[in-house]
Amino acid sequence: MKALLATLAVIEFGAGLGMLAIPSFVGEILLGSPFGTAIEPVIARVAGIALLALAVACWLLRNEGGSRAARGMVGAMLLYNGGGTGVLLYAGPGLGLYGTGFWPAVLVHAVMAVWCLLSLLQKPGRIPASE
Repeated sequence: MKALLATLAVIEFGAGLGMLAIPSFVGEILLGSPFGTAIEPVIARVAGIALLALAVACWLLRNEGGSRAARGMVGAMLLYNGGGTGVLLYAGPGLGLYGTGFWPAVLVHAVMAVWCLLSLLQKPGRIPASE
């Protein structure tokens, strides 16, 4: 679980920083369309802050083994990555929004969702009572 949470932290930190600093560029790379209103970069920046928060939580829990907190975080990231895969697949084939980073983003979200699911399906290790 440590490698999974550390990987999630790094990926989400990079994505969150990109969405916070250069939201229009990230949107265009991902969906192939520049933002059209002033509202869109604000929403993207709020999403960027949320991704940074997820990254921090994953990073802080990476050494917690199979604790309930770590498993809860992995469950939350399963929801995020599974949902992200679904939303992107709706945006691409459903709405025709494709940027150069579209399929790599779909692949990363799908792989991370599967990794989260497999991690949650493993029997949690025993945690000593003193911890």
